[in-house]
Amino acid sequence: MTNSRDLPRRTILAVPGSSDRFIDKARTLGVDGLFLDLEDAVAPAVKVESRRRIVDALLAPAGFTARLVTVRVNGWESPWTYGDVIEVVTGAGAMIDALVLPKTTSAAQVKALDLLLTQVEHNAGLEVGRIGLEVQIEDAVGLLHVAEIAAASPRLASLVFGPGDFMASLGMGGLNVGAQPDGYPADAFHHVLMSILVAARAHGLQAIDGPFVAIRDVDGFRRSAQLSAALGYDGKWVLHPAQVDAGNEVFSPKTSDFERAQRIMSSYAQAIGQGHGSVGAIVVDDEMVDEAGVKLAAAILARGRAAGMEVSS
Repeated sequence: MTNSRDLPRRTILAVPGSSDRFIDKARTLGVDGLFLDLEDAVAPAVKVESRRRIVDALLAPAGFTARLVTVRVNGWESPWTYGDVIEVVTGAGAMIDALVLPKTTSAAQVKALDLLLTQVEHNAGLEVGRIGLEVQIEDAVGLLHVAEIAAASPRLASLVFGPGDFMASLGMGGLNVGAQPDGYPADAFHHVLMSILVAARAHGLQAIDGPFVAIRDVDGFRRSAQLSAALGYDGKWVLHPAQVDAGNEVFSPKTSDFERAQRIMSSYAQAIGQGHGSVGAIVVDDEMVDEAGVKLAAAILARGRAAGMEVSS
């Protein structure tokens, strides 16, 4: 089976599960993934009825062009988590790649969702363990426990930063979720982004940046995406079609880097063959390249292939 952690996540679209109109618009957008939301984007009065709407949307013949299709359930602090999982997975589990768990503060919450999901898969006749989990780190408590959270379940595919709740948790200034707070001269999110990234990579998970809510400010979105992409993040949530192209571009390797990575891999392989394994470093494009540089090149090639870039012969 294909593990959902292996699918590209350059752009992941948030889609309110209460809106047929937004669901229909999401079907053909050029995003790598999307999540049908039962949490923040859905009012309490319509959360229960939205479960059925999501099931119907997943089962519809039209399908989605996104390779990754997930559902965000409500967090364990709410009264809806159990019902979300039961109804949505029982009704359309075969069409779901992963469930997204918001406001995750402990490994126990991840384990509880894993156990519940296992029973639902079993009772629904689904392949047990196929549906992955993605967890959001959204407050100070979650960040303190992010290492244990990342190790909590073999279903885990990614860790996701939730900037809105996190900013509120710390008392950060500013109302533009995802943007830098006014008056701070550096990157206010660097520590949390790095902490999530390190925990994710230590356990073979993807790391995803959260949304930038100023949907008309594409330049602002791009700046936000470039900061997390520079650290090594795999992608970012998008809230509007205007953000999609910028997100896909930022989280794809530059063509020049991709081509140089190919030259490094080819030259190193050739040198190793000629030197019968005794070569430690080579020169490519007037720069020294050793084993660490080869690993970086391999990572860029893998990211490029996932984005649809072609390796030349």
